[in-house]
Amino acid sequence: MKIKFPRLIKKWPDLTGLYAVAIATVAVTGFVFGVRQIGGLQTLELMVFDSMVRLGPNLEPDPRLLVITITEDDKKVFNRLPLSDEVIARVLEKLSQFQPEVIGMDLYREIPYEPGNKRLTAILKSPKIIAIKNLGDDPSSEIPAPPGVPPERIGINDIVLDPDGTVRRNLMFATTEEGAFFSFSLRLAMSYLSARKITPQNDRENKDLIHWGKANFLPLKANSGGYENIDERGYQILLKYRSDDSGARQINISQLLYGQVDPKLVKGKIVLIGTTAPSSRDLFLTPYSPAKLTTPKMPGVLVHAQMVSQILDAVGGDRPLFGFWPEWAEMLWIGSWALIGSTLAWCSRHPLAFALGCPTLLGILCAMGLALFIDYKWVPVATPALAFICTSATVVAYRAHQVQQQQKTVMRLLGQNTSPEVAAVLWKSRDRLIEDGKLPGQKLVATMLFTDIKDFSTISEQMPPEKLMEWLNEYLGALTEAVQSHHGIINKFTGDGIMAAFGVPIPRTTPKEIAEDARAAVSCGLTMGDRLNALNQDWQQRKLPVIEMRVGIFTGPIVAGSLGGKERSEYGLLGDSVNIASRLESCEKDRQCDTCRVLIAHQTLTHIRGEFLVEHWGPLALKGKHQTVDVYRVIGKNKDYG
Repeated sequence: MKIKFPRLIKKWPDLTGLYAVAIATVAVTGFVFGVRQIGGLQTLELMVFDSMVRLGPNLEPDPRLLVITITEDDKKVFNRLPLSDEVIARVLEKLSQFQPEVIGMDLYREIPYEPGNKRLTAILKSPKIIAIKNLGDDPSSEIPAPPGVPPERIGINDIVLDPDGTVRRNLMFATTEEGAFFSFSLRLAMSYLSARKITPQNDRENKDLIHWGKANFLPLKANSGGYENIDERGYQILLKYRSDDSGARQINISQLLYGQVDPKLVKGKIVLIGTTAPSSRDLFLTPYSPAKLTTPKMPGVLVHAQMVSQILDAVGGDRPLFGFWPEWAEMLWIGSWALIGSTLAWCSRHPLAFALGCPTLLGILCAMGLALFIDYKWVPVATPALAFICTSATVVAYRAHQVQQQQKTVMRLLGQNTSPEVAAVLWKSRDRLIEDGKLPGQKLVATMLFTDIKDFSTISEQMPPEKLMEWLNEYLGALTEAVQSHHGIINKFTGDGIMAAFGVPIPRTTPKEIAEDARAAVSCGLTMGDRLNALNQDWQQRKLPVIEMRVGIFTGPIVAGSLGGKERSEYGLLGDSVNIASRLESCEKDRQCDTCRVLIAHQTLTHIRGEFLVEHWGPLALKGKHQTVDVYRVIGKNKDYG
């Protein structure tokens, strides 16, 4: 005994769109993330980073800093560059008189620049002066600090460059075989803040975490933000520029030595001394460089001033340090935008919606990235944008392929014998109509129309085959135009006739719609008669056969759908209504009252009553039918109707 369980789910929902979106999202996210992991997208991310830096606000010069510059004009005044130790000593002595908090000398003095070396060596013993050394790329390229300056007053002025030669990072200290070296900017900031009893403290649990004032310092990782596989040696932080210039007030050496300088500009300040003259070649690209037509590079001393200002602001809580998302969060962020792109491409049913949606969503992505950047969080923007574009393009390509396949299916199943209006409706409803390359069977009410030529066998015997084919195509072409102009479809050609339907494949459910189909079919039959009369006149002149035709029309329920297998199928119309329409066309063959005889049954008459003139032939026994069918001949349109 078999137990039948009720089928709770009649049909699984169409998950094609979900699968397409999911596959595109996962595949593109994996691909983009893989390319990103090997550094393939770092250049794009850095370009976006620079753009966001330029879009950010320019702050006022840091009031805690003063930069004493050595310019091209100073070179002319003193007639040399580098300046002599005598000039530098005079500068340091004058600055010391104005009581600065600390003086940073971004000048190499590893060898004497006479005259004045003894005088400079003496002034460099001041505890307020920080000198520099440069570690270089290897020990052979190292530039030592001036002789006699203790290690605690020496800072390295090495500047870390990104692969494109731009300065975006601040190397706070580095470790070599000789030991750990604090950076020039860090030495200056520590000296200034120590005087205010603000000192850095190492975290007990995380050796990389440094608590300093209101800031928590954490070093950059190789993949922080938009970076991938950068050289993370030492202790580096992402540099946030104060402005597109020095970020501090500047005066040149000539102004200091020979002009009237207000002591208030120096007192209690961090003073940096360095060369800004282009001939010194101590110049660096910054995120602002692409937007500058002249002097795109920033002198090294001004870069150090930017670094000092950033540290002071971070410790004071004025400008936080940059934060970064963990790897899993960045992957989720990238995957989310890939999902948004694929979803947009799948759900956009109109090209305009997609064309407007793409730039809008990409604009939202950029706006979110900029908002986070202004809030001191650097997250990838170029990578999710690329993922968005790639998934959109992938799904669009898939949909284009799917549409092409669906179009082939529709054309294969229905042929091209439909009116443009019907074809448009079919195409709009293709997702609902087509399943697995087939039109699923559906029950609906339609009006069927069959035609046939009277005595066609006799005519075909009297004409050569090629001539017969040409003549028959002319006739069938006229019938096809009549069907299409009345919004019907031709289901098949039956040799010398056609089988047409009105009300398929889009179901017509209301009585008004069914009546419209019936009227269209009857009107189509009369039009066929008019066209046949015109053809007969032409054929008679061309010595071709003149013919008469029969039309049978019936309105009733049918089943419509694909017939056949995967390799070959066609759109089939089945049901008793189809058989009755065929029998109406062939019944009473001898009663040919005019050139085109149009017979309908009572079931069609109920939908067209009053609009057409009919002749009642009475109940007739049709071939293969046990019951009689009430038959009417359509004479023509009722001119008095309506």
